[in-house]
Amino acid sequence: MTALSPTPHAAPHPERLILDPSERRAAIFELIDSAQHWIALSMFRCTDIKVMDKLAEALERGVKVDLLLTQRAKGWEKKIRELGLYLESMGAKVHRYGVPEVKYHAKYVIADGRRAIVASLNLTRKCFETTADFLLITSDPEVCSSLELLFDHDVTRPGRPLPDNLSPRLVVGPEFARARFLELIGSSARSIRLVDHRLKDPEMLALLATRELEGVAVEIFRKGDIHGLRSHGKMMLFDDRVAVMGSISLSMPSLNSRRELAIQIADPGCVAQLGAFLKTARNEGGSETLASTAAAAAPATPDEEDEESDL
Repeated sequence: MTALSPTPHAAPHPERLILDPSERRAAIFELIDSAQHWIALSMFRCTDIKVMDKLAEALERGVKVDLLLTQRAKGWEKKIRELGLYLESMGAKVHRYGVPEVKYHAKYVIADGRRAIVASLNLTRKCFETTADFLLITSDPEVCSSLELLFDHDVTRPGRPLPDNLSPRLVVGPEFARARFLELIGSSARSIRLVDHRLKDPEMLALLATRELEGVAVEIFRKGDIHGLRSHGKMMLFDDRVAVMGSISLSMPSLNSRRELAIQIADPGCVAQLGAFLKTARNEGGSETLASTAAAAAPATPDEEDEESDL
């Protein structure tokens, strides 16, 4: 296998990674408060009334608010309809993802096309308090403009081919996710570390096993608590110099049939922060071997990942 290829675009400006649950809500509020003209928010679930109040404040000061919601979430269909109606009553423009059979699971926010958040968490009290999740704040112009393109595409042309000029930092599923992760896993030279409680995809497990036989260290944080928090967010760290985090898990439903989003990170400070996070988790006994993960992997069902229905 060849060494890990250079990151397609390493942002020249600092980016901020949020890991502490107590800082997540404030980061989202900061972005919403910074908007002067337009907020676009792609969400899977939202039950946090404080987030809705913050969006209402933005609307009151004349900011246009567009929201993109899934139509499919096991056990949540009624709540999602009610959420959409409530947001519309505030004055927001609510869009329902136009391919009902596809679970829309991407989680990001854009403010004025200049700053954005890509995250793994839902806008719920539990994800603001009790889950292991990841949130990146970026002002990378290429990422922000690409998120705008993706949002517009999924509102106006759902199910059609994606724009061909999206930032290579973005991993958009299902179109590009499998190929991108196969490339990243296949090109890692020294180590692959994953936080993914849904890791079950046979092709990914087989490639990880091959890389381990080739001498690449494979470490998995899959089940149980991480830093005393419930495992929920997905993150992968390759050779301690490139990370990918977001909503995508290495499972067949997530890779093959859902709108998902992750972002590639090469900012040295953020990568070091993730490495320290995993080191502490390892010291707390949170990692597993690839063999134990593969042994526990059972065939996935289409609705399997809706186990997060209480998050």
